[in-house]
Amino acid sequence: MRRRYVSLAAAGLAATMTLTLTGCGSGAGSGVTLTLVAADYGDSSKANSSRHYWDALVREFEEKNPGIHVDVSVYSWTDVDKKVEDLVHAGKAPDMAQIGAYADYAAHGKLYSADDLLSIPVQADFEPSLAEAGEYQRRQYGMPFGASTRRLFYNKTLFTQAGITTPPQNWNDIISDAQALKAHGVKIPFALPLGPEETQAETLEWMLAGGGGYTDQIGKYTINSPENVKTFEWLKKNLVGKGLTGTDPAKLNREDAFAAFTAGDVGMLNGHPTLMKQAEAKGIDYGTVELPGATGKAKATMGVADWMMAFKQNGHRTEVGTFLDFVYSRKNVLKFSADYNLLPVTTSASQAMLADDRFSKLHGFLEQLPNAAFYPSDKTSWPLVSKTIKARMGATVGPRGNPSATLTDIQNIADTADNAAE
Repeated sequence: MRRRYVSLAAAGLAATMTLTLTGCGSGAGSGVTLTLVAADYGDSSKANSSRHYWDALVREFEEKNPGIHVDVSVYSWTDVDKKVEDLVHAGKAPDMAQIGAYADYAAHGKLYSADDLLSIPVQADFEPSLAEAGEYQRRQYGMPFGASTRRLFYNKTLFTQAGITTPPQNWNDIISDAQALKAHGVKIPFALPLGPEETQAETLEWMLAGGGGYTDQIGKYTINSPENVKTFEWLKKNLVGKGLTGTDPAKLNREDAFAAFTAGDVGMLNGHPTLMKQAEAKGIDYGTVELPGATGKAKATMGVADWMMAFKQNGHRTEVGTFLDFVYSRKNVLKFSADYNLLPVTTSASQAMLADDRFSKLHGFLEQLPNAAFYPSDKTSWPLVSKTIKARMGATVGPRGNPSATLTDIQNIADTADNAAE
């Protein structure tokens, strides 16, 4: 699962660049040395790299636990999943990895479960929706680390100039607002990034808005459901077909859509919390609302999580558990979330954020988290399905697109892959 809400990290780092932390006192001496491979959430290797977060956290942990040392290697999101994969295949798995997907490692019996590692209070503190999303065959192996939800962003200045007084609440509003923005000369009335970077996210957001989704309540793929077909037929006819997306959605990546929004060229788009900081840095006066649905608010928003996992290979279960209990303390979870404009993954840190006016702009995203819908990342078939969605969904809303046929093709691929994994 590739969550592009953190792809800012990749933009600020060269593809081959890695950052290695060695905690205080982690050289020669007695005790156990744990290894952690982590993703970088910053947009600059110097200013706000995750390196700084881990450096401070490890220093404090080692002072309190002198018998346990922790070495953390931080990689860009471009490289981190492949780095862990290569280490595992080479028989050199790290003790812990904080990356994008856990299910394949869990399916091959390589991971400790959360209840093998964490104290009961810490494990019970995970947001329930996130804990459930981290389960493989009803046992939690993926421990959520960073999370976000999606809301619709709109440019208040462009709305006012186009005579629009309220943000859209449903799809008819989106059409009328986009038409008003287009008439006013806005380059991209509604940005629809279905380019290969994060197609699977934009696709799920619209599926949810139309009353559908990738799977049903028991986890069966429902990609070609009537609701999903109707949603993409609507997009093809009413947004793309009427020229309200300003550019070919199949060629528009999420990062480019965000950049256009911060340049003042986009009226509306679906976004996550990191866009707030980018927009504010460029002086964009923006607002956010819950994702509009066909006739009212969407039934749910999309949630995204990245995962911490612990490998069995080195046998450091007790030491890893001690470290992760510290990582998931309220103070550390809240600091990470505040540093990178993400949502806390624990109930205690979420409550602290909701009670703090400094985080008021995140409150709307955070209040959606308990009912958010996530990628089916517990399925070992999901990476293939996600890859197929990235390759196919952009064109399906174009002039020659056929939403019903495309979604049925992807459904067949998903079913085949899912059956093969059983």
